[in-house]
Amino acid sequence: MLSMLLYLIGGFVILMIGAEALVRGGSALALRLGVAPLIIGLTIVAFGTSSPELAVSVQSALRGNSSIALGNVIGSNIANIGLILGLAAIIQPMSVKAQVVRREIPIMIVVSGVLWALLMDGRLQYWDGALLIVGIIAYVYYCYYQARKEKEPSVQSEYEEGIPKIKGKIWISAGLIAMGLGMLISGGTLFVKGAVELARFFGVSEVIIGLTIVAVGTSMPELATSVVAAIKKEADIAIGNVVGSNIFNILGILGVASLAYPIAREGFNIVDFGAMALYALVLLPLTWIRFSLGRWEGALLLAGYSGYIYYLILNIPSV
Repeated sequence: MLSMLLYLIGGFVILMIGAEALVRGGSALALRLGVAPLIIGLTIVAFGTSSPELAVSVQSALRGNSSIALGNVIGSNIANIGLILGLAAIIQPMSVKAQVVRREIPIMIVVSGVLWALLMDGRLQYWDGALLIVGIIAYVYYCYYQARKEKEPSVQSEYEEGIPKIKGKIWISAGLIAMGLGMLISGGTLFVKGAVELARFFGVSEVIIGLTIVAVGTSMPELATSVVAAIKKEADIAIGNVVGSNIFNILGILGVASLAYPIAREGFNIVDFGAMALYALVLLPLTWIRFSLGRWEGALLLAGYSGYIYYLILNIPSV
């Protein structure tokens, strides 16, 4: 019992440190090479902050633990809206930018539907992964194109503010990148090992571990960021971050993971995919009317998430 907890906690800590090192080193190196802050914000920073989820899903796929790889993404997407946005909205009602409601949320809905369709045959094959990778490239280019059209200086400055500033020689940045990648690989290995052993110890399927402990664990940085932003009354940034993260989880993480090794749908049912799709759909009308998310909407999202977790505990069969 102690060893599996050490694997989980140690792996989680290593993942977080590795992600931070990767973002800082990659951003600093890109700035030195003359890459525009807008591009850095849309690529290195955005992908780097989701690298723990990527590391865990790829490691799981390579080890043949499809349940953890897929459960990590489905569970994270559900938790991002139900748990993270629910808590943030209860703490502080948040305004929602029109572009998020009219562009990003509909894209999230479409992408969720695409994942469901690709898994109708029971697994994500290599060509499915290639299609998802094409999707994330197209999405990043679309974001870049739209951001370049934005005339508000404040929007452009948001990308610069989100980039860590590091002074020093170029080898320091390269060292941080190497250290970050190494820690992501080792941390992901430990975290997955702990999750698998935890499932076996308690006699439950890896599906429920992937949908709950792994999903919430890899989403902890987003949860902490959103709660702190809500307390500081800056919660309006939470929705954009969550929606973007959900899109990247499906296109980027599952794309790379299924290219590494095919991912089976076995153990998941319509309720799991339905919960992910329903949260994506429900967020649109909740934010469309007043371009805001109030406390009662947050309570509704959180109650739905609690109900889903209760369903998992009662109905997912043991191994």
